[in-house]
Formats: sequence, C-alpha cells, structure tokens
Amino acid sequence: MSSDAKTMRAITQDTFGGPEVLRLTELTRPEPLPTEVQIRVHAAGVNPVDWKTRAGGGMSGVLGEPPFVLGWDVSGVVTEVGFGVHTLQVGDEVYGMPWFPRQAGAYAEYVTAPARQFARKPVSVGHDLAAAVPLAALTAWQSLVDAARVEAGQRVLIHAAAGGVGHFAVQFAKHLGAHVIGTASAAKHDWLSSLGADELIDYTAVRFEDAVRDIDVVIDLIGDEHDATSTRSLKTLRPGGLLVAVPSGVSPELHDAALARDVRASAYLVEPDGASLARIAGLIDKGVTKVEVEDVLPLADAAEAHRRGERGRTRGKLVLRVTS
Repeated sequence: MSSDAKTMRAITQDTFGGPEVLRLTELTRPEPLPTEVQIRVHAAGVNPVDWKTRAGGGMSGVLGEPPFVLGWDVSGVVTEVGFGVHTLQVGDEVYGMPWFPRQAGAYAEYVTAPARQFARKPVSVGHDLAAAVPLAALTAWQSLVDAARVEAGQRVLIHAAAGGVGHFAVQFAKHLGAHVIGTASAAKHDWLSSLGADELIDYTAVRFEDAVRDIDVVIDLIGDEHDATSTRSLKTLRPGGLLVAVPSGVSPELHDAALARDVRASAYLVEPDGASLARIAGLIDKGVTKVEVEDVLPLADAAEAHRRGERGRTRGKLVLRVTS
C-alpha cells in the first residue's frame, strides 16, 4: 500500500488500446461525501466490460476519454463513513458494484460510493472470492428475477454457462426452480452439472437451436456479434417466450425477428443493488451458491488478467488482489 496517507496505488490508462496501456501509478485517495463510505479495497473482480472499456468499447461512452481507473467489483473494509450513513460503520467487511456504469475505480486501493450500493460480504468466503461476485452475480440475478421473472417449472437456456455470469445464472435459475439448460464446451459439463444444470449442450459439436426446444427464457451472455447467437436463440423459444440479450442489447433486426416468431427480446444492463447483494450473500453462506475463481493475480498484473480474460476460456472469474 502507498506510504502516503493521502495517495493510493491504482491501475490507470492514458489511452485506449490493448492490455499494455494499463499501468500502475499513484493517485489521490478519494474522500467520502455525505451518504457515502470509503472502502479500503482488498480485491477487485475482473469482468469483460473492463477489457471492452479499456479498448474503447464497453462503457467508454460513459467514462469518456482516458485517463480513468477501471473496475466495478469491490470487496474490502469500510475505513470512513460520510454524514448520514446509518447502514454501515468503520470496520465492516463489504462488497459491491458501485456506480456502474459510471466510474467506480475498483482497480485501486480505495474507492468511495453511496453506502447503499454495498452489502456486508458473505462471511463464509474471503475477499478474493467475494470480489468475484457483485457484477456477475447481480447480472445473473437481475436478468432472471427482475427482467425475466423466472418461475418454478420453467425451462431456462443459459449461453456461456461456464463463465463469470453464467455459472451464477445456472445456480440462481436452479434455486428458482427452473429446468436449467446450458451451453458450454464438453470439458465443463461435469462441473456445471454439479452446480445444478439439468441439461448441457456442447456448442462446439452441435448447433444449440437444433438440440433444444420449448424454452421459456433464454439468458444470452454472448450476443449476435458471435455467430448470431441471439437471433439463433429465438428458434428455441416457445410462443411468448423471452430472450434476455445481456451484452449487446436488442437491435432493430433482432426485435423484428422476435416479433415474427411471436416471442419477445429484451435488452438488459445491470444496476448497483445492495439489497440483492445481501440476498446473494445469504445464498453463498448457506452453501446454495458457489463462487468460482480461476485465478487471483496481484494488482500490478492487471494487464495479464485482461489478456487471459480476453481469450474467453476462463472458468468462473479472474480477480486482482489489491491489498492484503
């Protein structure tokens, strides 16, 4: 950690580009405003939106031109509370996805954000695992519960089921009582079955739209940019079924194709949600939900984490350890 009480280590970038633009530097430590808390970050999760934004896509339109600090997944300890905060106090271990889609600056030793965007972290896991949860788990939870309103007995198809969001979606859909079908490479099928998947499709061997029918809800974590996954998913839905298109939204063409098939297509973007994170923490502590972290790297190795993430072969999540 920085020896200067007014500064902190952080990963920043001065231009859009590849992982090499990420650099370790010193920045001024943020101070909490009224209703905010300051968090000493112990670990930060790494998500696809991070490397997409770094390269000039993702949330770059919200963040604007560099320099900025990436990262939205935070697990750490409350170090200061602003005026009006009653839900948290100094010393509390918390986790959250603050400010999304605006800058949260999780790749740094300290962040500040509204107290109610955090929840107490699951007590059964450490900061490294907790940091892997917020953005991915909230995306899965809000997609299934708020956007799709999944009910017991429904058939739910989850694309990229072995990824950061996908492995939570499998577990949450099963918890909600759904019949869960996932697409993933064959090597990950046994693991996904252990998480609750009822059926699995090896997308490298068969076209998923030829293998499954009568789906109530598709959670598409891939998008039309890759092999027209969203458009092909419409063929799997029953009449009136719903496609939730997470990474790329719903194009006019996809909207029209859905109407033609008498199904629905909905865009979705995750929101900060401390209340849902508290519920998710409860599921983790009860052993209902497991967190998968492929590797934990030091903050200084953020570029390597991005390189590995961009290859698209990660099981679960990658995490940066910020402070011990």
